[in-house]
Amino acid sequence: MSTTRKEGFSAEEKAAMKARARELKDKTDGESAVRAAIAKMAPADRAIGKRLHELVKAAAPDLSPKTWYGMPAYAKAGKVVCFFRDAGKFKERYAMLGFNDAAQLVKTEKVGRARRCTLVPYAFEGISTWLQRLERFAQVVERTKGAR
Repeated sequence: MSTTRKEGFSAEEKAAMKARARELKDKTDGESAVRAAIAKMAPADRAIGKRLHELVKAAAPDLSPKTWYGMPAYAKAGKVVCFFRDAGKFKERYAMLGFNDAAQLVKTEKVGRARRCTLVPYAFEGISTWLQRLERFAQVVERTKGAR
């Protein structure tokens, strides 16, 4: 057990909450907001963010770009489906592609006093092509790292 206590929100968390408040007030174009968020990233994450943005637009044109807590995100019917968190956002080692409940990747049902959660296999069919493209992109990134 740790002897130090963390009290309150970190500076990064506070900045994300302020960014979210600005997003709710601001009525700017989602595309330009996402491009601006990507431009603020570190060079390595920026390259991933740009390519990911292109992939999402090509593979899922029905998703609308927007920012969510200052991160590039993609929404359907106003609800964020997925988002890209760069490593510098919360001083983490790796960037992250996250999916929210609106992506409907998990089915839940109540069974007695417990709740059962299962992955919905057909939910991944729509993004399988996109994930394959992302994997090929990762391979290209790895090859270019070795060429330096």
